[in-house]
Amino acid sequence: MTSRRLLLPLLLVLAVAGLLTARVLLGTPFVYADLAVRAVLGEQIPGVSFIVMDDRLPAAVVGALAGAALGLSGTVFQTLLRNPLASPDVIGVTLGSAAAAVLAMAVLDAQGMALFWWTLLGGLGTALLVLWVARAHRPGGPGAGGAGAVDDRFVLVGLGVAAGFTAVIQYLLSRMESQQAGDAMHWLVGSVAGATWPRAAVLAASLVVLVPLLAALVGRLRILQLGDETATSLGLPVPATRIALVIVGVLLSSFTVAVAGPLAFVAFLAGPLARMIAGRPSFLLAALLGAVLVLAADVAGQNLFGRHEMPAGVITGALGAPFLLWMLVRSKTSGSGR
Repeated sequence: MTSRRLLLPLLLVLAVAGLLTARVLLGTPFVYADLAVRAVLGEQIPGVSFIVMDDRLPAAVVGALAGAALGLSGTVFQTLLRNPLASPDVIGVTLGSAAAAVLAMAVLDAQGMALFWWTLLGGLGTALLVLWVARAHRPGGPGAGGAGAVDDRFVLVGLGVAAGFTAVIQYLLSRMESQQAGDAMHWLVGSVAGATWPRAAVLAASLVVLVPLLAALVGRLRILQLGDETATSLGLPVPATRIALVIVGVLLSSFTVAVAGPLAFVAFLAGPLARMIAGRPSFLLAALLGAVLVLAADVAGQNLFGRHEMPAGVITGALGAPFLLWMLVRSKTSGSGR
């Protein structure tokens, strides 16, 4: 068992490394490995240095970081809410970030760091709104029902909020100028192509801060899984812990949306896949699987469709939609006996 726990992460790390290499080398023109290594080491090679250092490598790094962040974010929500359908995509957090960003584009012509802040605040505000509605507007009021009732209602409220934000986004796009609407639509699809080193630095810095915070909260999350009453009896501040986990999960998702757009279903897919492979929730495997999903989608989108490049978000969305249907059927047939 111990060797398997070590082998799985190692295989996924090798997969991430292989996909990073493929993202840098494959494409038109093809870049030979020796030239790519020399360019990475700082040698100025006409044409090759720009392709590797300014185009493909930043995209590969952002893809890996974005996938890892989304994998962690999805696992936070799915574990906290005890529901495999609970991910930033499904419960409206991603669409809240996107709606805030599109609103900022349409009304304030926001760009750069201003857009980052709007995206982050949109995701955080959405999560807090859904949490408040789920807790306050259920039969019996704020104090009624157990954790399971709140968790299920959180998902249902999130689905409703997501539908509302979809309508808001569509309305805003219809009111924008053609060029502005085109730019917003390109961002809304979700893509790491065109990523830059400053964007990679923002995402890396967010992970440097948020991953240790999440690691510090994982132990508390495991106690929460025992139930609110047991966790309280063990001295855990349940409401504060839940809010802290929600904030970390939202920030992981929102930073990614701000950098790469809403990469559909990556957060939703990574956690359940990690659970299938390992037989238990695993943040490490979810992060690595998220990176594999985004990088594989990006490599495929850049190389498998001829002259037409396909954004990574289109491919992850195509993969996630049938998986979501399968999860819905599975949870329906397995009943409510959680």
